[in-house]
Amino acid sequence: MSTPSNTEDAAQLASALLDEVLGLLTEIQPGRTPRAGLDSDLGSDLGIDSLARVELVVRLEQRFGVQLPSDTFAEADTPRDLLRAVLDAQSAPAADRVEQLRAAPPTPLPAASVPEGAASLPAVLRWHAAQSPSRPHIHLLHDGHEQCVISNARLLAEAESRAAGLQARGVEPGDRVAMMLPTGEDYFSVFFAILACGAVPVPIYPPTRASQVAEHLRRHRGILDNCGAVLLVTFAQARPLSRLLQAHARRLRGVLTAADLDQADSAFTPPPLAGEDIAFLQYTSGSTGNPKGVILSHADLLASIRAMGEAIEAASDDVFVSWLPLYHDMGLIGAWLGSLYYGIPLVIMSPLDFLARPLRWLQAIDRYRGTLSASPNFGYELCLKRVDDEALAQLDLRSWRAAFNGAEPVIPATLERFSARFAAAGFRPQAAMPVYGLAEAALGLAFPPIGREPRVDRVDRDALSSRGEARPVSPEVADALRFPSCGRVLPGYRVRIVDPAGQQLPARRQGRIEFNGPSATRGYFNNPEATGRLRDGEWLDTGDLGYLADDELYLTGRVKDLIVRAGRNLYPQALAAAVGDIPGIRKGCVAVFGSPDPADGTERLVVMAETRLADETQGEELQRRLLAIASDLVGTPPEVIQLVPPHTVLKTSSGKIRRNANREAFEQGRIEPAGKGPGLWRLALTGLPGLLRSAGRRIGGHLFAAWAWGVFWVLAPVTWLGVALLPRRRWR
Repeated sequence: MSTPSNTEDAAQLASALLDEVLGLLTEIQPGRTPRAGLDSDLGSDLGIDSLARVELVVRLEQRFGVQLPSDTFAEADTPRDLLRAVLDAQSAPAADRVEQLRAAPPTPLPAASVPEGAASLPAVLRWHAAQSPSRPHIHLLHDGHEQCVISNARLLAEAESRAAGLQARGVEPGDRVAMMLPTGEDYFSVFFAILACGAVPVPIYPPTRASQVAEHLRRHRGILDNCGAVLLVTFAQARPLSRLLQAHARRLRGVLTAADLDQADSAFTPPPLAGEDIAFLQYTSGSTGNPKGVILSHADLLASIRAMGEAIEAASDDVFVSWLPLYHDMGLIGAWLGSLYYGIPLVIMSPLDFLARPLRWLQAIDRYRGTLSASPNFGYELCLKRVDDEALAQLDLRSWRAAFNGAEPVIPATLERFSARFAAAGFRPQAAMPVYGLAEAALGLAFPPIGREPRVDRVDRDALSSRGEARPVSPEVADALRFPSCGRVLPGYRVRIVDPAGQQLPARRQGRIEFNGPSATRGYFNNPEATGRLRDGEWLDTGDLGYLADDELYLTGRVKDLIVRAGRNLYPQALAAAVGDIPGIRKGCVAVFGSPDPADGTERLVVMAETRLADETQGEELQRRLLAIASDLVGTPPEVIQLVPPHTVLKTSSGKIRRNANREAFEQGRIEPAGKGPGLWRLALTGLPGLLRSAGRRIGGHLFAAWAWGVFWVLAPVTWLGVALLPRRRWR
């Protein structure tokens, strides 16, 4: 479609855009008569959530023949914002509209060695900057373009410059400095600037849109207070909330941007660092009321990186391509810090770039000849859904030798369908690697052998649910449970399976997974109660359920998610996945959990599922179908079925269902659509007691100062006269 040349053409384009909006609303909200104007809010007025935004942007691109920036997904709040984005894209030079990732791949780099003697992360960076200063460390992509290349020497220079800025603001070794930054140049230099000072970075996830800043900071205030952060480094939109945050985080002295750290006049003075010093705190997803910040030392991280590198035969001629968020351990440790240690070029884009256009992840693997990459299961599913046959025909994925799948339950069907579909692009089934790890182990714990197709175990459903026995069954058994192997435990680590009494179980018996090894955390920062629950003598409790078979680890679920009814163990993930496949239920927006019945204390099975259907008759039909599927799958009907509107089921920052939080909301009768929270005013209101206490202390200080100066001026003249007039020195 050509660029509108007058007001009439612009009006026609606006009308066509609203047609697309209304068409989407008709599909996602059947039974309603949609209404939309150019200034309707996409979220609060129209009920278009994040995934529906992505779908809308894709439709607009197809309708108007443009390619919209991925920022459109985050920044557009109304159809008028989308209209501006379309007009800007149509007026852009033709060359700027061409996908850039089909260019020739970068020249292969010479081999690099590894800093085996390094005791800290800054020592690793300094070693590489000295050995190969111009070697590209990071290729930063945005909207399909290579935005910049960061060499080893450049990262070190920028980090030490900003470290001087931190030291000028009084940051000392051991201080905690929180980071709320998106994937970009600033993130890498600020992270290492904090490390270089001997301080402790605390990564927290940034909001998708600037309008969400207040709500995000309201959720993060517990983390800021728990870690005792002295500074928060973030983007400019969060700075006005500094005073409100200080009411919640008692030690917080200020909120800065990365640019603020460039203004130091003094030189950087590196402090001594030891392997046992805390490197950073990894807070678990969704931490709110009782934050759990995993303590990870430099020695922990290096031990984990070396063990994972040995398992996957990492070398400097690898190329890691990532879209994973840098506030999450899989993206921070596995993708970035692991690549840094082995001298592996890291090609990275923001999670938003991936969500807006999953094809770009695969195109980056193609262009840069990526050998390593990782994603939670949903990322592979998104590629299956959003990469069409025409784009598939242009991909070359033959270089991809390890496609890690972790951080959430791995679905065997996803492994099989991804391998089958992308075989046409050269993807080999042997590259698919279900892996297991957790922040408490500084990430990796079990990896399958390189070059082996995924091994999937089929076990008898009744034997596992009633006796905890993972009894193998033949492929002919239709209702078998399927679990992929995560491989063997990494070198230097041990895993055992225990029953509720802590007794070790034999092979093929399900129980709680415990581990120990060289990167096992010392505990949770400033949270002795949670640390006590984590430790079982020399072992650490993962909170996961699984079993061992042929010395390989199979995960079956989370301990806290297990529902026990009539002596049977019910697995919420399987039921949630089946319910999500019902037409009319929003896939990936189903929470299944157990809740005590107030009348008799027995555990009820509760299914909470999001739907856009508003018609009562349609809702009743959905409930009947859900009841039938649940009864067939788990052998018992749920006592409670709650069909709720979009944005109601609570999730973590990485998209996992927060079952405990949903259970609490259900039991307390406070189920409400997410994103409709009070945001800034609640942040201010809940911070009011802190502000009043702070103001009271300041007023009290001023009153005391006034009283002290009053006493001084009353006594000073008398004292001066006495000193001046008394005849003897001793009297004076």
